[in-house]
Amino acid sequence: MNFLLQRERRISNMNKFLYETHSHTKEASACGRVSGGDYIDYMIERGFSGMIFTDHFLNGNTAIARALPWEEKISLYTSGYKKACAAAKGKDFDVLFGVEYNFEGDEYLIYGIDEKWLIENEDIMSLSRKGVYDRVHEAGAVMIQAHPYRERDYLSEIRLTPEICDGIEVYNAANPDNQNALAYIYAEKLKVPMTAGSDIHFFYEGPMGGMLLPERIKDSGEYVEALFRNEAVPVRVENGEIIRVEDIPELVSPKNPPTLKVINISFS
Repeated sequence: MNFLLQRERRISNMNKFLYETHSHTKEASACGRVSGGDYIDYMIERGFSGMIFTDHFLNGNTAIARALPWEEKISLYTSGYKKACAAAKGKDFDVLFGVEYNFEGDEYLIYGIDEKWLIENEDIMSLSRKGVYDRVHEAGAVMIQAHPYRERDYLSEIRLTPEICDGIEVYNAANPDNQNALAYIYAEKLKVPMTAGSDIHFFYEGPMGGMLLPERIKDSGEYVEALFRNEAVPVRVENGEIIRVEDIPELVSPKNPPTLKVINISFS
């Protein structure tokens, strides 16, 4: 059955457990401005039940020195997440782990792996896109293309990889509406799960993104399971109101085509 039809049938009975799925800490992301532990109370105040930390990996905008030994780099990479775990102890808030992995400006949110997996896969950055995808799948994890239609001054083109996408981030709070709407149409075309996240780097008062789930989750593996049971719904959070992305016209109907060249990468 079509993913979108299944989601529509389930949503009326869903409880509201709201999870951030795309976030960065100053410990691991060079662009991060907030320590992992400092996010907890801030996110609770905004109605979130938990968050997935997805710092830029070592081949992206990382804050980790590249010359360090591998295990030390991974330990530092996960330090923001670990600080968040410590800060959330005794609080009604779930802290989960993920990765944002970069190739040539096309980035992927990896859910379902952990620190141990990263330590054991020291060769990961030598692999091709398809190689990383296969390795991730071997672990029972998934790759979601983040903000696929993002346009920035550091990007020269848009790279789409439909053959290695388990899902598409259709709402990224750091992206203009039109870029998000292009991603929504792309996900509809692929008939894959849709996700939403804030791509949060610092405290701010603007719209946020997230996923509504029917139950609490204890790790990103459970998030993956909920996503592929069609129980996770992408939403925008603004002024205390939670709205489904699909119910916001400007997020599902692009007004303009992309201005950058779009390249579809095939692995066949």
